[in-house]
Amino acid sequence: MTHMTRATIEVGQARSGLGITLLCGASFAAFPAATLAAGNPAEALELPTVSVVGTTPLPGLGTPIRDVPANVQIQTSDDIARQRHSNLTDFLEQNPTSVTVNAAQGNPHQPDVNFRGFAASPLLGTPQGLSVFQDGVRINEPFGDVVNWDLLPQSAISSIQIIPGSNPAYGLNTLGGALAIYTKSGSQYPGGSVEVSGGSFGRRTGEFEYGKKFGTMDLFVTGNYFTDDGWADHNSSTVKQLFGKVGWQNDSTDIDVSLSLADNKLEGTQTLPLSFFDNTRQAYTYPDLNTNKMGFLNVKGSHFLSDAVLIGGNLYYRKYKNENVSSNVNDEFGAIDPDTGEIDVIQATNDRATIDQDSYGLGLQLTLLGQLAGRDNQFSIGTSGDFGKARFKQFVQDAEFTESRAALGVGDFVADTDADTRSEYLGVFVTDTLSLNRQWALTLSARYNRARVKIDDRSGAAPELNGDHTFTRFNPAIGLTFNPDDRLTTYASYNEGMRAPTPIELTCADPTAPCKLPNNFLADPPLKKVVAKTIEAGARGKWGAASNWSAAVYRTESTDDIQFISSGGAINAGYFANIGDTRRQGVELAAGTKFGGLGVSARYSYIDATFRTGFVENSPNNSSANTNGDIEVRPGNRIPGIPRHTAKLRLDYAPSDQWSLGANFVLSSNVFARGDENNQDVNGRIPGYAFVNLDGRYRFASGFELFARVNNLFDRRYANFGVIGENFFTGPNRSFGPLSGADPVNEQFRGLGAPRGIWVGVRYAFDQDRSTRAAVD
Repeated sequence: MTHMTRATIEVGQARSGLGITLLCGASFAAFPAATLAAGNPAEALELPTVSVVGTTPLPGLGTPIRDVPANVQIQTSDDIARQRHSNLTDFLEQNPTSVTVNAAQGNPHQPDVNFRGFAASPLLGTPQGLSVFQDGVRINEPFGDVVNWDLLPQSAISSIQIIPGSNPAYGLNTLGGALAIYTKSGSQYPGGSVEVSGGSFGRRTGEFEYGKKFGTMDLFVTGNYFTDDGWADHNSSTVKQLFGKVGWQNDSTDIDVSLSLADNKLEGTQTLPLSFFDNTRQAYTYPDLNTNKMGFLNVKGSHFLSDAVLIGGNLYYRKYKNENVSSNVNDEFGAIDPDTGEIDVIQATNDRATIDQDSYGLGLQLTLLGQLAGRDNQFSIGTSGDFGKARFKQFVQDAEFTESRAALGVGDFVADTDADTRSEYLGVFVTDTLSLNRQWALTLSARYNRARVKIDDRSGAAPELNGDHTFTRFNPAIGLTFNPDDRLTTYASYNEGMRAPTPIELTCADPTAPCKLPNNFLADPPLKKVVAKTIEAGARGKWGAASNWSAAVYRTESTDDIQFISSGGAINAGYFANIGDTRRQGVELAAGTKFGGLGVSARYSYIDATFRTGFVENSPNNSSANTNGDIEVRPGNRIPGIPRHTAKLRLDYAPSDQWSLGANFVLSSNVFARGDENNQDVNGRIPGYAFVNLDGRYRFASGFELFARVNNLFDRRYANFGVIGENFFTGPNRSFGPLSGADPVNEQFRGLGAPRGIWVGVRYAFDQDRSTRAAVD
């Protein structure tokens, strides 16, 4: 064999050499470095069909899935394109096992994404337990570790890998798992397409992509424009995204330079009290607006130094700006100032917060293929550094409520907080996969993390804010796989991970001085790092030519877990605390098959998420609170917001290349509301729900395709998030109650899912030569 393209590489189930095989059946060890690089196994994670798993974030050879001791899930660009979701998080909610979302922000582009009970959220203050990567770069923002799901267009994604557990190789925040996104290249996605769509809620979208290979170079570019009025009042979104990548490759080297740009404006509707449910499209208060702008430059590459030595790395710079304007009830309205004796007559505040952030970093990894004690071995060692600095400012404006509950400013914005934060995250990691024989493989890995967070007051009025916090830990992992034949893999693993408290958490940890989010910075008691330890066992396999299945059981124990504790009054007020130990354990089941033109996949997950250490928290709006407003949380109480049962069914019917129909069925069980950590509030749980979505396409002419999507087919009203708070709008026509002598009422507030929506679009594709993909499609 003298030449092969990247697309002719796949991982065979039959073991040969290191288990990574070419279509001709030979192993990597059988070919010189020049031939390997021509096929570029180091870039296999960019292929349209992926059978290797990125066991570290940096560019490398990956590991055959048969040797990975975890229930890894892989979603490809074809999976995403076929279902026509409006954003990535909708796809994640309806497809992978153990993934749920909630509408805490009230905007479809800003949900919390939860995996195995751990969150990756755009909301400052949500304890983050998942790490997210784009082409090897950790994109949890340094300020708050939040994940802004609106910044990357779906059309740029080649594949998504969900790596469960506390895998130390993925660094900070990998408590429950890591999500690795790999983007497209022009060599693997040649040709172009243009599409437009429109429909419910005034939605209008446009998208394009184009890829081409020029000798040793390739180019890929895609852009997306999305705008709608939202399904509720004051719930509009405008999303503008652009992604481009230029690549260069010769017989031993591959280099990619990518640029991501985004400029988005997203309105949220907040949660609604139950007494407002006669009209679920109304806003509790407004405005609530997030503006996100981002520029992200990433350079990554790999080079074969010899037949058995590969070096890979990346270098990146990321600029992120956020401006948030939120309306809030002044829960001190009517209170008497003990110093002046004056009555507080301010009904509301408009809080404006800005984050101006720069982050940059680099990583380097060396991969060695060879023999250890006469057995095939793949060893990687690497290091990474991620550095960030952010300027946080917050301004407050007094406001009054209009009849429609708009917070109308009655004065100027006044500076409230001005602080600099700096973060330094350093890590050194090793991972080794040893083939004990043709059936058994042993994986050992470890990482040393050092996280430093520094906070400086810029106002000159709060020097007590100044602080310098350092957190370190060595995290190990071990895993074992057994493949009795080509159709079955069994495995067991144990791993540990950590996360450091964020600047938001470090400065909002005093229960006597609750913060609003985005919050005022305060001088608060220090928090401890969170340590997670995960044990997992499972199996996966195939039967016949078109059927597969997987099953896993796991338990993650977190020590010194950090939770945001609601403090009553304003529904976004509270504080952070180490609340002791928590446990998330569960079962995952999945199966898929094809019957002619009908594809079926089913997934079920059970998650038991509980507090294991008792503690007392202040939650005065909880009906079971004592006279001091405290509740007692006992070991075994369920953690709010995490459903025990979720089930997902996907049907794909494609009798021909000309047309297809698809359906997603999603079922989720009930959850407890935030503020009900003791599970005793009289309002009870947020009920479970189920919904059905449909999608379809029809090719009516050469290159032209008509597509359609229906969300929430049966127009079910449901909620997937809840919090206990005070409803201040108890006056006539839901006016501000205290003005008319009406007292606030303790209620459960819920975040609602969208009603039925229907969209139709047309797509034109050109020059899409998929011959290079034939071997893997």
